[in-house]
Amino acid sequence: MTARSTAKRPPDADRGAPPAALRAMLEARTVALVGASPRPGTFGERMVEEVARSPAAPEFFLVNPKYAEIGGRRCYRSLAELTGPVDLVLLGVPDAALEQQLILAASRGDRSAVIFGNAVSDPDENAVTDPHEQGWAGRPVPPGPAQPAPGAAPARAARPALRDRLAAIARSAGMAVCGAGCMGFVNVSRGLRAIGYTEPDPLPAGPVALVTHSGSVFSALLRIRRGLGFSVAVSSGQELVTTAPAYLDYALTLPETRVLALVLEAMRDTGRLRDVLARAAERDIPVVLLTAGRSPRGRMMVAAHSGALAAADGGWEALARAYGVHRVGDLAELADTLELFAVGRRPGRGTAAGPAGIATVHDSGLERAHAADLAEELGVPFAPISETTTARLGRLLDHGLQPSNPLDVWGTGAGTRGLFGSALVTLAEDPAVAVAALAVDLVQELDGDDSYPLAMLDAAQQCGKPLAVLASFPAAIDPLAAARLRGSGIPVLEGTRSGLLALGHLLDHARRGRRDGAAQPADAGRARRVGELLRGGLASGAALLGLLRDYGIATAAVRQASDLKEALIAAEAIGYPVVLKTDETAIQHKSDVRGVLLGISRPAELTAGYASLAARLGPRVLVCETVPAGPELALGIARDPGLGPLIVLGAGGVLVELLADRAVALPPVDEEAAAGLIAGLRVAALLDGARGGPAADLGSVIRTITALSRLAGELGDDLEALDINPLICGPSGAVAVDALAIPRRAG
Repeated sequence: MTARSTAKRPPDADRGAPPAALRAMLEARTVALVGASPRPGTFGERMVEEVARSPAAPEFFLVNPKYAEIGGRRCYRSLAELTGPVDLVLLGVPDAALEQQLILAASRGDRSAVIFGNAVSDPDENAVTDPHEQGWAGRPVPPGPAQPAPGAAPARAARPALRDRLAAIARSAGMAVCGAGCMGFVNVSRGLRAIGYTEPDPLPAGPVALVTHSGSVFSALLRIRRGLGFSVAVSSGQELVTTAPAYLDYALTLPETRVLALVLEAMRDTGRLRDVLARAAERDIPVVLLTAGRSPRGRMMVAAHSGALAAADGGWEALARAYGVHRVGDLAELADTLELFAVGRRPGRGTAAGPAGIATVHDSGLERAHAADLAEELGVPFAPISETTTARLGRLLDHGLQPSNPLDVWGTGAGTRGLFGSALVTLAEDPAVAVAALAVDLVQELDGDDSYPLAMLDAAQQCGKPLAVLASFPAAIDPLAAARLRGSGIPVLEGTRSGLLALGHLLDHARRGRRDGAAQPADAGRARRVGELLRGGLASGAALLGLLRDYGIATAAVRQASDLKEALIAAEAIGYPVVLKTDETAIQHKSDVRGVLLGISRPAELTAGYASLAARLGPRVLVCETVPAGPELALGIARDPGLGPLIVLGAGGVLVELLADRAVALPPVDEEAAAGLIAGLRVAALLDGARGGPAADLGSVIRTITALSRLAGELGDDLEALDINPLICGPSGAVAVDALAIPRRAG
């Protein structure tokens, strides 16, 4: 399922165009190269060479105070000598000179810049000792908007870091900035190379728009010997000013872009990111995402269990779930998945009897069994082929081979090209098969036999469905055979595990529908009541359970008591057996302090239990209805600083943090999405009935999740976190037994 963005759209989003400064950067017609050099092997020399290779032939100006000319072209001593502003300034200078040069560019009205350096060293903190860097440090520049007033006393202790100062300079001038700490970018579709590192020339053109925080991944993917081509590729680095969503926004304006590839360490500009992902989903453009590390923006409040569960990766998971993003676990899966999507063939959605699956053709019985084992482990389904397909396969195979999926074709070796090609086409034509793969090692055949590549080429001409080679050993793949197939639009997946995962992403993309992500109108009365409830700080107990009931969430009957007499009256009203819990506001997790007493069946037990709790924890208690035992879930809201409230579902009771079994989603969550959250849990099997026990009312659990989603939509801005734990899920419904709400802190 994918969702439309409910975040506030950036000003240019409705027009489908990125800001003018960003377009000026990515399609620059005039470029200044500050730090240009004739010295062989230097960054400055490579920067000049790469810009000069740009197919669009932009007008470029060399800047370096050390040289009068480089390669027969005039070299200016300073940006100030240029007659007018340029679209793009490439800053190939040491950190000590960055601030001065960016101030100068901003004062001239230059539209954008690439900062290659890491921007960590201040000129007054790191003396310049490299002779190559002499001439940049300490050069006077015209006063700019970010410079201190003349005569102002330096406030060294309070001075912002260099990166912050660079960002402020660029923002005040309305400049787009790539970096700092980046490799630059290449706009293959518009013929611009703004890089300082030698990359292939020409670069392969194609449908993939790449944005990566990693310079090494940027360079590796540009040089990869795979079936990948790019519309635009950006090494965005630290994103001091211009963030990944801005580049993606631009990429979606290019008709060549049909796949988005993201390799990110941090989540920035989340409103624009959600908008871009929503538009990609609406246009059926696959988004492939690899994340690494944890961003401070992704850290959440962990005082509530829900926040602790979501904190590790919850924001990324929620985004991926909401917008149909294909998350990959490593670079091998990234490359296989991108190659498969880049070809552009899309699978069907299966038959009325069930969703589509994959089909594979093997030349090895053991590798066939290995692929079947891995596919089951990874959750990639093989298609159940029809009797008609089975009969057709039976007529192709040698005696003793079983017509099935996955299929072992190997026999005498006679007629390999025709046999394997026919088997692939036969499987691919089955309505339940979404994609067919030739699962062979694609090694170099020492006798010159090219039957396998020819069989794939034959099948591709006869079949419109996606086809691929699924190889087992990346190092054994014949590069010439692979290049031949890729040149004809046939992906070569370079590993059984990564390839199967890529095929799974292709299936998932075909299955995903669309849902309306519009939130329901808020209930002003409920919002007012929660404001009153949270005004005093942490909220729990009877009042919070009452609020949950307002949203249609079933809760255990509960009454508050501040002394033994009130507790006895409450128990008589609810009916024995009851549960006695501490209700002291300083105690957030009652079980951790032995603050929950179960199965109290008569007044004498209640009297003894109350005495124990009052002596250890305090006099305030809750007397609760005993809910029949059943599987326990934890359901809650955790606030992400960038994305806002997230819905978190996980294993409940004392298992909530021990198992770390959770699923996270962005609200609003409809019933179909709620069912998907449940299915993603390892404890979901308990809801179906374990060891002969009754199955839980799954519909009631789903309705509880959607009800909490409505609460998040109305009250999420007021909450840091909310826990329902446990949510007891029995055959007669899901019942919230305890809850805790943490108000959002001011500021």
